[in-house]
Amino acid sequence: MRVTIVDDLDECRFLWQQAVPAENLFDLWEVRACFQRQYGYRPCFVVASSDQRIKGLLPLSDIDEHAYWGYFPGETFHGKTWLEQNRVIADGSDTMRALLSVCPTSTHMRYLPVDPLLSSWGARPDEVGYLFYPSDHDYCFDRYLGTFSKNSRKPLRRERERLEALGISYRHNITDDIDTLFSLNINAFGASSYFADSRFLAAFQDLAKMLWDDGRLRITTLLIGGQAAAVDIGAVYRGVYTVLAGGTDPAFPGVAKLINFHHLEWACRERIDMVDFLCGDFGWKSRFHLTARPLYQMGMIPSCVGTSEYREDPLIEVA
Repeated sequence: MRVTIVDDLDECRFLWQQAVPAENLFDLWEVRACFQRQYGYRPCFVVASSDQRIKGLLPLSDIDEHAYWGYFPGETFHGKTWLEQNRVIADGSDTMRALLSVCPTSTHMRYLPVDPLLSSWGARPDEVGYLFYPSDHDYCFDRYLGTFSKNSRKPLRRERERLEALGISYRHNITDDIDTLFSLNINAFGASSYFADSRFLAAFQDLAKMLWDDGRLRITTLLIGGQAAAVDIGAVYRGVYTVLAGGTDPAFPGVAKLINFHHLEWACRERIDMVDFLCGDFGWKSRFHLTARPLYQMGMIPSCVGTSEYREDPLIEVA
């Protein structure tokens, strides 16, 4: 088995498209490339091959400003990567050993899916993603609402009625509303907004344009009294609707719940296979009876970037 590190972007693209199955939105090279163009980190694709066949691939990037290798393309928010469903490709334990043996100890991969092979090499819990399966409710939104207790339905109904009294409506796929989303998010969260980083903002603008051109983007705007009170953008790929980002006006408390119910109702009506609300609970996802999907991490990041949730242990000790 031969193990090499490839840093030529065109070669990396070829390796990715050869080895990574395009099963979800984040598997698409075009999605990753939007962030690569803006962050510009040196790719470090660790490749294990034999007889000119790819046996394993670790698509990494040298995140030099934070002094560690992370999953490609290394887009960071507060030092940690954001894109989810990051795959480690390996045809067995020997290949995994070969891949990890050439990685620096300051390597950290986040948002890895459940994989027994990764668990055997030290993968540990990271964050939790949240999913909605319309088929669990026979694609009937009212049946989904029936899963809530009477005590929890009452405040939700009151909150909805309060906003409806102000005059609510929805519009979809108005591209100018994407800029409204960014403004709402930055105004609400300030420096804590993803979009406060000019690179992340530019990457998301590229991502939205690419998805729009491909016919995958869905823009949802909730209007109250004719004013944009909430905007979400997402994408549909292979039957999965991924809600990527959103912004709300704090002048309308409860509006986030309303637009999220709108997503679920639409998914039931359109018989979508799954809605992916990504990681981070934000105080509502578990209460919406969504299905939790744990994701995993491997390795470590330098203590100057990490927090107490990260153990300061090496990626792998290889004999």
